Amino acid sequence: MAKTYQELMTEARDSVPEVTIDDVQAQMENGARPTLLDVREREEYREGHLEGSVPLPRGFLEMRIEEAVPDKSSPIVAYCAGGVRSLIAARTLKEMGYENVTSMSGGYTAWKNAGYKWVADRQFTPEQITRYARHFTLPEVGEAGQAKLLDAKVLCVGAGGLGSPVALYLAAAGVGTIGIADHDTVDMSNLQRQILHTNDRVGMPKVESAQLTLNALNPDVDIVQFKERLSSENVMRIIDGFDIVVNGCDNFPTRYLINDACIMARKTLVDGSIFQFEGQVTVVDPTEGPCYRCLFPEPPPPGMAPSCAEAGVLGVLPGLVGCMQALEAIKIILGAGNPLVGRMMHFDTLSSEIRVLKLRKDPDCLVCSENPKITELIDYEEFCGLRPVNAA
Repeated sequence: MAKTYQELMTEARDSVPEVTIDDVQAQMENGARPTLLDVREREEYREGHLEGSVPLPRGFLEMRIEEAVPDKSSPIVAYCAGGVRSLIAARTLKEMGYENVTSMSGGYTAWKNAGYKWVADRQFTPEQITRYARHFTLPEVGEAGQAKLLDAKVLCVGAGGLGSPVALYLAAAGVGTIGIADHDTVDMSNLQRQILHTNDRVGMPKVESAQLTLNALNPDVDIVQFKERLSSENVMRIIDGFDIVVNGCDNFPTRYLINDACIMARKTLVDGSIFQFEGQVTVVDPTEGPCYRCLFPEPPPPGMAPSCAEAGVLGVLPGLVGCMQALEAIKIILGAGNPLVGRMMHFDTLSSEIRVLKLRKDPDCLVCSENPKITELIDYEEFCGLRPVNAA
């Protein structure tokens, strides 16, 4: 039998307890932390909301509530602008088996007018709302996560085969500040894999070519250029101010230098490497370990580990590995998922096999142990028989 709006509201009030804004404030002052469920539209939520509330527009309630609040016995206070939509939403939750649901009468409007604390998230521009729309719909990202991305600062060491997909996907995701450290210029032989660069930029500094490509993709992003060779004298200055360092170089002097610098500066490092048809990715968390020296305490002697220029590399491989590095960096920024700390993902593209290897922290590691033997940065160019010039 068809029901009128008034009949629906009467039934909702009969089945759902209503609480006042004073009741909710008292709960919060007394340490009770019910789930504050904001069922307004995204535009309303963006302009202001109760601190700590979970945004879940009424149209998505049934689809996403079980993911947002998996425990159906936990207390929930639903609210909207004036208390009508939240009452209907709370009734729906009761029908779905949620046992302890109330609706805040008066809604956000009454809360704000009473002078109780409210917060407003980052105000996105209309272009950003469109650009990051697919991120906004992901529960693991949403508007709060996108704000984290826009506030993040990531340094890409190398603008070559690995650095190209890393920088491209970080820029596309809206990482607000991306540093590019590379002293080299674009060469024709780079273009088989280094997709930041184009044929008409041969001879141009890679950092300049990278900025042209990245800002053409996303003008939101601030690109910081470091057109200099990394060394023990400048690496700490270069990594300073960045939250995460992503290493995309294919030589051991730079790899060990970056590892040691990140441990000493307490910076998270996302490391990737490639060889012909194989690649690997890992994350070094200086607060947990293990670091690169836990696996390989010292660099190999000269001639034992050829570079990409000497051994060759399948052009698409750094794209695969670089994408994984970008994904790991984004997960770290968002605090989502399980980053590859203490694990290494290995790709064998010829056999189409992917393995995840567990890594152990060396209690006697030369750099990341409680009593490290290496406390100053070392330049390994002469030891390894090469200069740290190449980005994969």
